[in-house]
Amino acid sequence: MTVLVWITEGTWQAAVDAARRHAPADTGITLLHVTGDDVAATAHGAFAGLLGRGRAGRDPGDQVRALADDAATELLAAATDRLDRDRVVRSHRHGRVEREVVHAAEDAELLVCARDGDRRRLGPHSLGPATRFVVDHAPCPVLLVWPEPAPGIESLPPAPPGPPPPDRP
Repeated sequence: MTVLVWITEGTWQAAVDAARRHAPADTGITLLHVTGDDVAATAHGAFAGLLGRGRAGRDPGDQVRALADDAATELLAAATDRLDRDRVVRSHRHGRVEREVVHAAEDAELLVCARDGDRRRLGPHSLGPATRFVVDHAPCPVLLVWPEPAPGIESLPPAPPGPPPPDRP
């Protein structure tokens, strides 16, 4: 079995804990972090917009990318330590986050990820846009976990107006 664990800032601990709890000890686990290139590209675009007035070698896009790479390396190291398994592969990708995760899951037998939206209530808003895309397009089963205890059933939104559903046996 191959398990892919999508590591994101703010929810990575829950995803790692779920993998440790649910994947057999002899399972190969890949920890994946994806850095979106949009922030570095924006910084580079602002620098390029100076129409040559910026100094060569001082492109903030390069600096932002280097900082993001360092942060990803630290995050993957912390996740590896928390996982406490022998067979762990670290993977760091760049690009459109949601698409990179789906592509990385192509050979996985299970993808583990955590909710990253509104975690105060049950429902579709508990998933951010990238996570929603991944859940909808993953080519393998997905284990979706709450990063903290799930909200109570009373947080369900009200039922839509209309006739009541049929009685259940």
